[in-house]
Amino acid sequence: MEFLKVADLCKVYGKGDSQVTALDHVSLTIGKGEFTAIIGSSGSGKSTLLHAIAGVDVPTGGKVYLNGQDVYAQSNENLAVFRRRQVGLIYQFHNLIPTLNVVENITLPILMDKRKVNRERLDDLLELLGLQGRKAHLPNQLSGGQQQRVAIGRALMNAPQVCLADEPTGSLDSRNGQEIIRLLKESNQKYGQTLILVTHDENIALQADRIIAIADGRIVRDERQVSR
Repeated sequence: MEFLKVADLCKVYGKGDSQVTALDHVSLTIGKGEFTAIIGSSGSGKSTLLHAIAGVDVPTGGKVYLNGQDVYAQSNENLAVFRRRQVGLIYQFHNLIPTLNVVENITLPILMDKRKVNRERLDDLLELLGLQGRKAHLPNQLSGGQQQRVAIGRALMNAPQVCLADEPTGSLDSRNGQEIIRLLKESNQKYGQTLILVTHDENIALQADRIIAIADGRIVRDERQVSR
């Protein structure tokens, strides 16, 4: 099923001699529940593509459709709601609120939306992420790997349709990085959410169902992995 569609997407920064084309007429489709890795060197356009899919970075041209919805045809207010409810974003750096504990950081998107916290889902996520014994801890009382687990919980708490991870292991050591990828794969399989992960590490990318390679703002390789 065609769940995500990117059509002729372009993103240009600057003007004149300083103009940079970050995305150059990119088109792709991704199925629901698929785990896709986007790889490329620094400056290739992979993070720009992820942020355009997320509704964070408005493209210069082209379209992004999520489950049939034209992402950028919405008002700014509706786009903000879309990002909170339909997209889970995970970054390299955790961006946790230092004065909030683990549970408060994870449930922040729900509270910002002025909605009731689903306690069953919260408990399920805390168990999945191995954070049951850390619920009242502040970020500075957690290891880097634990902080990234909280960031994953925050991204998944709203039960978004798609989870987008931008170099989620970039600031972690090898052991913690492998654990984070394991957790992302487990949540992808358990909740059936579409997972798109940006990385420069091909060993991480090899764990995905599909690998898309980008160079100079264009897709240069798109291949599906043999079933693992």
